[in-house]
This record gives sequence, C-alpha cells and structure tokens, in this order.
Amino acid sequence: MGAEGLSYAAAGVDIAAYERVLERVKPLIAATHGKEVAGGVGPFAGLYRLPGGGHLAASADGVGTKIKIAIAAGSHRGIGIDIVNHCVNDIATAGARPLFFLDYFATGRLDPEVFTQLMEGMTQACREARCALLGGETAEMPGVYALGDYDLAGFIVGLVDTDRNPDPARIKAGDVLIGLPSSGLHTNGYSLVRKVFEDVPLNRTYPEVGRPLGEALLEPHRSYLDDLGRIQWKGSAHITGGGILGNLPRCLPDGLGARLDSKAWEVPPIFELIRKRGPIADDEMYGTFNMGLGMILVVGSSDVPSGAMVVGEVVRHSGPDRVVIR
Repeated sequence: MGAEGLSYAAAGVDIAAYERVLERVKPLIAATHGKEVAGGVGPFAGLYRLPGGGHLAASADGVGTKIKIAIAAGSHRGIGIDIVNHCVNDIATAGARPLFFLDYFATGRLDPEVFTQLMEGMTQACREARCALLGGETAEMPGVYALGDYDLAGFIVGLVDTDRNPDPARIKAGDVLIGLPSSGLHTNGYSLVRKVFEDVPLNRTYPEVGRPLGEALLEPHRSYLDDLGRIQWKGSAHITGGGILGNLPRCLPDGLGARLDSKAWEVPPIFELIRKRGPIADDEMYGTFNMGLGMILVVGSSDVPSGAMVVGEVVRHSGPDRVVIR
C-alpha cells in the first residue's frame, strides 16, 4: 500500500487478475456458442437470437461484500433491491425490458427474518421493473457459510426491444456522453470500503455525509430502466465492478475512447470521504467506484435531451488509456 495508499487489490479483489483469467477461458466459453448467440463474452448482458426473430438478453450477478455491512447493521431489505436492480441495469444496456428474475440464496442456517427482508426488497424491485420473480433456490450449507452469513445471486432474462437495439458500430468520435447519477456506491467496491472503515462504527455520522455511515453504505442500487426508455442512445455502460475506467470502454467500438470532465458532475461526499480516509489514489477511485455516475450513455450530438448531464465525449483512441478523466 505504501505512499500510494489503499487499493482494491490490496483489499483482496484483483480485477486485473480476473481479466487475465477471463481471457484464458474465453475459448472454452465460445466453444459452447452456436449461431444463436450474439455478441459473445464482454457486454453487460448476453444475447440469444430467438427462432422467430428478436433476441433475449440475460445476466447474472451478485451483491458482493456489501452483504457483510448489511449483516453488521441488521438491515437486509436493500440487498434484495440491489440484486434485482443490478441485473435489470445490465440487460437494459442491451435495450431489453426484463421478463423474469430468479434468485439464489445460500446461508449457514436459514434466518426467517433475514430471508423475509430480502424477499421484500426483491419483490419491490421486481414490481417496479414490471418483472416476474419466477423462482429461485434457497440452500442451507452449514460448514460452508458461518452462522449468520449468507450470499445472494440473481439471474434475469429480458426481451430486446426491436426499436431500441443498440449497435456499437453507430458510435463515432464526437458523440456525447451523458451521465445518470448514482444513489451511492451501488454494489461495488465494498471490500475496499470495509478496509477503509474497518474500525469505524456504522452508527457514526460524518458531517460531510449527513447521516449514519451504515445508511450511506447500504443505500440501494438505483435502476435506470425507465431513464434508458426515455432517451435515444447508441450505447450504454453500467458502472459496476471496475468503475468508470473499466466499464465505459465496454460499450465503445475498437479505435474509440472517451474523454470526461470531472467538473461536469458532483461526486457524492461518501466517495471523497473514502478517498481521504484510505488514502486512495484518484485512478484507483475511478477504477473501482462509480464516483456518482451509475450509468453513462453515448448519444448523438443532436439527440442530447434538454437538462441532461453532459460529462464528456467520444474521441478517437490512440493511447493506452481508453478513458481519460480531467
């Protein structure tokens, strides 16, 4: 850690190592794909071509170690909202509306109160997304999970809107980047956050945050489904694990990058608190957290909605870093 401060890798999550392993197994994954699979590995959602035309979009995700904070705070309803909205946002980047959701809940011993809170959160988020909670799996695994611990994963399938099927080939230099504000940390970077605040009680209130730390850290993941339905966009990046630096390039064609103006949006105080307490370098912050932008859309210069938060532009990419933030 030294003079450069804390990092996500030092806290136990090495995204670069994951990317290297993913490259290694991509051929194994690709070998399972027939002509029905569109897009391959890399986008936020997988696409499957239907026999009669159209595509299904699917995604799977988890909530990560945010669960440890929920356990410490005894507050689990927001975790249920988190898992649904994270998955909804992933397939929304493919222009899909959700059809159904399934969950996987695993624990050392089933606690009815915890499970009920999670279900309340998941069903609320599913109703708001007009998505059926179709089923799931509940597993008690003593010896694998300590008593009181649990994990939650979600799986979603949606139908791509034929009028809103994003095509990265349409993105060009000069297109505008619109930022959609996050509600907080959403569901990423919590292993690093827990390291930063490991000796701080969750009921402590920092003046700059204005509420107890636990409440700020457990703020649920925002859904962007309706926002993406109102805006004409060419590409979208859900800012999750890997932060802005890791996720924005995923929606850009080869040969293009992005230039962002850090003064174009307000970074919520919780991120500045994390940065200072780490201390954490700016590149590490932007490569781990959403920094106040939960979704970034690529739109044509003539399609920018009135009042939209313009945070940057698409540029030709000629250097090692595809995203530059100034």
